Amino acid sequence: MTVTPSDLNTSEAELAADQDFSADAAAEFDLGIPEEVPSADDPSSRAVARDLDGVGFTLDEFASLLSKYDYNFKPGDVVKGTVFAIEPKGSMIDIGAKTAAFMPMQEVSINRVEGIGDVLEPGEEREFFILSEENEDGQLTLSIRRIEYQRAWERVRQLQKEDATIYSEVFATNRGGALVRVEGLRGFIPGSHISTRKPKEELVADFLPLKFLEVDEERNRLVLSHRRALVERKMNRLEVGEVVIGTVRGIKPYGAFIDIGGVSGLLHISEISHEHIETPHTVLNVNDQMKVMIIDLDAERGRISLSTKALEPEPGDMLTDPQKVFDKAEEMAARYKQMLLEQAEDGDTMGVAYVD
Repeated sequence: MTVTPSDLNTSEAELAADQDFSADAAAEFDLGIPEEVPSADDPSSRAVARDLDGVGFTLDEFASLLSKYDYNFKPGDVVKGTVFAIEPKGSMIDIGAKTAAFMPMQEVSINRVEGIGDVLEPGEEREFFILSEENEDGQLTLSIRRIEYQRAWERVRQLQKEDATIYSEVFATNRGGALVRVEGLRGFIPGSHISTRKPKEELVADFLPLKFLEVDEERNRLVLSHRRALVERKMNRLEVGEVVIGTVRGIKPYGAFIDIGGVSGLLHISEISHEHIETPHTVLNVNDQMKVMIIDLDAERGRISLSTKALEPEPGDMLTDPQKVFDKAEEMAARYKQMLLEQAEDGDTMGVAYVD
């Protein structure tokens, strides 16, 4: 499943080397409740005084009547309430308790808002999460943010289960990678999973395709990969046995990373030539352009395996005459595919031979 903005433009990308996720990338959840919570009988929120003569009972009798009821409100409950007053620091909510509950400004939404009026209006009914026990004035503290937070985690867990590709805007970068928001949650893209030729600092405000790497509510970690999303998309257009032109982007003792149109594949040292090679540096140089054959596509791990050994007209040509390998790459790839086809047919024939 793919969730895609209609006006999205995504640049081609370049694979980076793996690195560990930065422990400080995902901030701990902070309720952020202010020390001073206004009470329901604050002068600014008191009801207009009414003449109660002739009502039939006194305020003391009314209070005594209310005290007989047990509301059983406790932290963690989700209750329905009605907004009846909006103040600069929060909102007063009627949930049927003896005293109006209060929702601080910072608890109005999981997303950043300019004011409570952007989310709520007087008279609106909705669900609220009870954050705390009653204070000395009998007042509860509520949150919408916590409900949205829980639902957001449920949503990203489902998206991960579906192996969805999502698109999200980078809102900040740091030494370890880039930060995005997914369903209102802050997600982290490690630097090793950012595949773009742009400097990392220039990614802010760019929308990137992303796949989920880690969804851990308990540790408050949401980790995503730009690289995996690009590799998957590229893999959908590639097939085993195909010859592609690539550029050497990095050389390691175990092989070389080849850029093949925005994603990186590994040319392992054992797949460079039929002849033994001590180190890839003796055969390849960074920025060399070459033809390689795709020998494996692992979409789940986001890996592409490449070979030039399969393209050698004669064993050792990659060491002695790499231009010959380049010129005859398609011809050798066709032979390789024919060989695989014949092997498959031989296998089918052998299977039929044993059938009575």
